[in-house]
Amino acid sequence: MGLFLTGVTSAQEYKLNKNSGTLEIKEVNHVTIEGHAGNEIIFSSSDDGDVDDRAKGLRAVGSMGLEDNTGIGLSVMDKGSIVEVRQLVETDGRDIKILVPKNVIVSYQNTSPKGDEIRFRNFDGQVDVSTVHGDVEVENVGGPLNIKTVRGDVVVVFETAPKAPVSIESDRSHVDVAMPVGTKANVKLSAERGEILVDPDFKIERSGDMIDYSDNVSGKINGGGIEINLFAARDNVYLRKK
Repeated sequence: MGLFLTGVTSAQEYKLNKNSGTLEIKEVNHVTIEGHAGNEIIFSSSDDGDVDDRAKGLRAVGSMGLEDNTGIGLSVMDKGSIVEVRQLVETDGRDIKILVPKNVIVSYQNTSPKGDEIRFRNFDGQVDVSTVHGDVEVENVGGPLNIKTVRGDVVVVFETAPKAPVSIESDRSHVDVAMPVGTKANVKLSAERGEILVDPDFKIERSGDMIDYSDNVSGKINGGGIEINLFAARDNVYLRKK
C-alpha cells in the first residue's frame, strides 16, 4: 500500500503519512518546524485566522490554482519524493507548526515582505533555507545546515557539537552561532563590513605565520573536522561557546 494522506483530523491539524523525501515549504510566512519520532508530517495551527461566516462549506482557492486542502490555509501536495507546501494568500497568513520525521529533508523558501521568523527546533535532518526578509532561528539541529538570507538575522544554537557541514550567509544582518568548545571543525569566518567576534575559549589554529588583516578568518578548531562557513556581508559574525 502506498503513502497516503490521512486528511484533516480536526479544524486545526492535518497529517501526511511520510517519513522520507523532501518537504518543500514556499512562501509560508510564519513557521516553526520541530523534529519528532513519528512517521507522519503533522501540520497544525493554533491561530483561527479571521472567521468568515459566509465561507462556511466553501474551500479557499489561490490564484495559482492551489486549494486549501488542510483547513489551516495551506496547500499540501504529495508528489512522491517531494511534498510541496504553499500558503494560499499573499497576506500575513496563520502561525503554522510542522512536526517532521528525522529522515525528511526540509527546504524553506520565502521572498515575501510579509515573511517572518522561521524557526527550527530539535530536528536531526537536513535543513536548507533561502529567505529575503525573515530572520532564521535554529536550535539543536543535527543534519547539514545551509542558510542564506538577505535582510534577516540568523541565530543558531548547537546543544551538542555539530556533526554535519554548516553554511550560513546573511547579506545585511548578523550571523550568531553558539556551539560547544570541543567541536572539531574547519572554520571560515567572513564579515566584509563588520567584525568577527569569537569566544577566546575557541583556539583557531591558522596555517602559516603570515598576519592576515583581511575580513576573513580561516583555520582549525580542535584539530579540524566538519566544515563550518559563517558569512555576513554588512554586519557582524559571532561565534560563541555553548
